[in-house]
Amino acid sequence: MLESIPTLVHHPISILERLNPDALFSKHQQIELELGSGDGSFLAKYAAIHPERNFIGVERLLGRVRKLDKKGLKSGLTNLCLIRLEAAYLLEFLLPPQSMDAIHVYFPDPWPKRKHRKNRLIDTRFTELVAKVLKPGSVVWLRTDDLDYFQQMTQVFGENQSFEAIETPLELATIITDFERGFQARGISTNRAAYRLKHR
Repeated sequence: MLESIPTLVHHPISILERLNPDALFSKHQQIELELGSGDGSFLAKYAAIHPERNFIGVERLLGRVRKLDKKGLKSGLTNLCLIRLEAAYLLEFLLPPQSMDAIHVYFPDPWPKRKHRKNRLIDTRFTELVAKVLKPGSVVWLRTDDLDYFQQMTQVFGENQSFEAIETPLELATIITDFERGFQARGISTNRAAYRLKHR
């Protein structure tokens, strides 16, 4: 009998049925979600610092998923689960309402050309989806190096009355991604924003 290869990657049985996020982990605790985990440099560090929380990393590119899987296994992160899927699809169709305790979105593709901006992840519809999957009082944390995209982020969240702007705490701001470190080396600053879902 072949032994299964250890992996943190979860392969949904169906992409038409909602996930049970709690069933993805051995411990029942708060769950935070990162959309577009990239090389995993943020999530691997943050999950190691916070074993009292569970983390789901979502990434579309196979190579990046494998890289983060390797990092997580090497660090023994039992509080980390990875899903290879489009972020918007996961938000809209697979996550149950009020199932997430925080959402992180760092340096999503800015699609800088005007004709391509419709492809951006964070738009008005995104704020509505996030408001459904977050628990009341939970926060979406945002970062981008693109000033135009940052202005769009703050505009759409500012127009959604379900959210209120808050500051990013120092502990979170100081955990930077490899992508972000590269920007900083070139003198490109990080734009941060955070929005808390109001209690209804």
